[in-house]
Amino acid sequence: MNESRHQQSDVSEAQLDAIISSCEDGAFQTRGQKTRMLTPEEVKKLATDQILVSDFKQQKLEKEAQKNWDLFYKRNSTNFFKDRHWTTREFEELKACRQFADQKLTILEAGCGVGNCLFPLLEEDENLFVYACDFSPRAVEYVKQNPLYDAQRCKVFQCDLTKNDLLENVPPESVDAVMLIFVLSAIHPEKMHLVLRNIYKVLKPGKCVLFRDYGLHDHAMLRFKPANKLGENFYVRQDGTRSFFFTDDFLAELFLSVGYEQVVNEYVLRETVNKKEGLCVPRVFLQSKFQKPQRGI
Repeated sequence: MNESRHQQSDVSEAQLDAIISSCEDGAFQTRGQKTRMLTPEEVKKLATDQILVSDFKQQKLEKEAQKNWDLFYKRNSTNFFKDRHWTTREFEELKACRQFADQKLTILEAGCGVGNCLFPLLEEDENLFVYACDFSPRAVEYVKQNPLYDAQRCKVFQCDLTKNDLLENVPPESVDAVMLIFVLSAIHPEKMHLVLRNIYKVLKPGKCVLFRDYGLHDHAMLRFKPANKLGENFYVRQDGTRSFFFTDDFLAELFLSVGYEQVVNEYVLRETVNKKEGLCVPRVFLQSKFQKPQRGI
């Protein structure tokens, strides 16, 4: 394993990003209440990596967050992330919350990107209507240009979830499930509660937010270079986009502070080996479900 990690320096940043982005599907994975154990080398790296990006640059990154994500989609078009066909398998609520087999369900995908989750869902389930939004206007346009886009089955719109009221596009308490998948990590930790408050307004009582995102000690966290650190478990990539790595305690406290109830909150650990590139990539995700309380309870 260590030998594979030592070979990573010979692989370009773009190659490593492509390999890592292809590892979301959890075919071989374990779940648990603890994140993965670090090697002594990794412990030392995190202990010595304490230099933070300057306040001036951090303010600039926050101001230019939308521009940086728009440029990301301009560079990568619709080709960077794989379609997420694992979603219904991992989140059985997308089917289980039906009271009868062909019941129509309404879902919100908060942070839809270019539709890697949206379109597989629409293909797999004919009885879905999906509201989908993204921070990046360019990503929204890519979704609308997709041949699978059907305005009768989905409504896609641009939205800054920390500022723009979802009620402008989604009726109150109309959504059976909210998918928040690899989205919250891109938002400044001090603004994450604003996102959760926003989606709370459109979620039906008794229904869940389905969450999956980067967990503490994920491989992506360990490969950040010095001076890319913005704060505790918070980093900036070379392209100016940012990533936060969640602990289960942090996430639970965040959701509960807004009024949700915890259903499931656990780490997903998996290890992907790419023999061609000589890489061993340990992934850590946090996969969780938080419920809006039933009215009157």
